[in-house]
Amino acid sequence: MSEASLTHEFQYSSARHQAETAISGMWLFLATEVLFFGALFLTWIYSRHWNQAGFDAGAQQTELAIGTINTVILVVSSFVYSVGVAYIEAGNSRRLIQCCAIAWLLGLAFLILKFGIEWRDDFNKHLFPEPGFAINGPLGGGARIFFVFYFLGTALHGLHMVGGLALVGWIILRARRGEFSPAFYTPVLVVGLYWSFVDMVWIVLYPLIYLVGRGP
Repeated sequence: MSEASLTHEFQYSSARHQAETAISGMWLFLATEVLFFGALFLTWIYSRHWNQAGFDAGAQQTELAIGTINTVILVVSSFVYSVGVAYIEAGNSRRLIQCCAIAWLLGLAFLILKFGIEWRDDFNKHLFPEPGFAINGPLGGGARIFFVFYFLGTALHGLHMVGGLALVGWIILRARRGEFSPAFYTPVLVVGLYWSFVDMVWIVLYPLIYLVGRGP
């Protein structure tokens, strides 16, 4: 399928114009997401400045091994998806489907580790900021605020991950129908931008949750 033969919606002058608009639209959406998560991260850092010992006490209760494994999982998933983009640029839809399937499974593994195992352990250890919170004494207040940010940040990221899995699954379905070619793979690029952004959010969350305040 040549670029000239591609169809486009009536509001666009060409298929190229439609593709460029879709990519620009995703970048605009991601810019709003940066503002959203940026406000959360800045508030997190500001709050930690005034409750450093309590935040450190909270961070020391987190599961560093699970957080590190999940970081590796998401980095690998982004790499695999990028390989899929290279394959469809070369006209290999089968390899694109395989790469997307691997990225999807890695994303699912992340969610299972984070929410099925780590969150379950957090609740079992009474780390949810409610009456009966496990950390008491002078550090309890700061630790409670830490876990407010922890649960809020990971829940928001998890929701974005679920959305990413739905989008990657959508790409797999369309690829199986043979809708992508070297002349048209804009949806693959758009979803790849979103998937990479979700991974970048986690890369910021990872040190805030697991690393900062964990030293002696």
